[in-house]
Amino acid sequence: MGSVRVAIVGVGNCAASLVQGVEYYKDADPAAKVPGLMHVQFGDYHVSDIEFVAAFDVDAKKVGLDLADAIGASENNTIKICDVPSTGVTVQRGRTLDGLGKYYRETIEESAEEPVDVVQVLKDKQVDVLVCYLPVGSEDAAKFYAQCAIDAKVAFVNALPVFIAGTKEWADKFTEAGVPIVGDDIKSQVGATITHRVMAKLFEDRGVVLDRTMQLNVGGNMDFKNMLERDRLESKKISKTQAVTSQIRDRDMGADNVHIGPSDYVAWLDDRKWAYVRLEGRAFGDVPLNLEYKLEVWDSPNSAGVIIDALRAAKIAKDRGIGGPVLSASSYFMKSPPVQYYDDEARENVEKFIKGEVER
Repeated sequence: MGSVRVAIVGVGNCAASLVQGVEYYKDADPAAKVPGLMHVQFGDYHVSDIEFVAAFDVDAKKVGLDLADAIGASENNTIKICDVPSTGVTVQRGRTLDGLGKYYRETIEESAEEPVDVVQVLKDKQVDVLVCYLPVGSEDAAKFYAQCAIDAKVAFVNALPVFIAGTKEWADKFTEAGVPIVGDDIKSQVGATITHRVMAKLFEDRGVVLDRTMQLNVGGNMDFKNMLERDRLESKKISKTQAVTSQIRDRDMGADNVHIGPSDYVAWLDDRKWAYVRLEGRAFGDVPLNLEYKLEVWDSPNSAGVIIDALRAAKIAKDRGIGGPVLSASSYFMKSPPVQYYDDEARENVEKFIKGEVER
């Protein structure tokens, strides 16, 4: 079926892990099981079929660089898993809008170059899928790029917690344009959200009443530094919270009994994230039963494989002429999809989608 031509918005740590990951697994056996991917061969597309053809950023230290160099530039500090040869793709100056918060502006220099015509670039480069990796809180900027995807007839993967696929307004826009979207807010391979979801559901499945829970996250990348600006956090907290509480379907736990969100920035952690999770419940005889755990991950590689699958799902939808939210892929790969399923159901739906047994 050819390649999956991808454009990236926001060349940060997540983009670095994505680009490295495609290089790392380009020669993987199509039948092999590798960490972090549903399939090496996802429908018609192997990992090696993903081709990066355009990239946009606003950081002066990244704009103008080859993508292979930009992924290691400026404040990017994720773990290196392989060398990436020159891509021939120059990072272009995107639109800023609300993409730079207070702490970003204190840390990086905004490019003085004129922003490019994003829609024209997407058309000229014959992009299949645009992946949006903008910083948390980039409401206007994320919606600008979503509209660019619609205007250029390019599938959209929304990796950040700005609600696009999950809103009727934007879902209708994508549907009417015949453009697929997978969103919103990427769910890592094994991160705080997925483990917290699973443990909350385990409590319920085993008859333990979950009364209270909390999840505190600290990290040392620009994502965490940006999230020190609490005004940019509203959608992030909602996204992470509903991802967990959606597993408790018979009651509302109450806002005071659920605390989930980023907590602090610790520079020496680099792109590592430490999550502290606690669940408090009542077992047989209303006897207290509490669970507490700590998760340590490299944040960006933890989501890269999920994005590789999401990109290929979006391309399959585009090939099939499907517009609007791809519900199967969104529910399995994203924290805040239009429809929440249990994770085992969601995975099964993606397998059916790959085989063409369900439309979306």
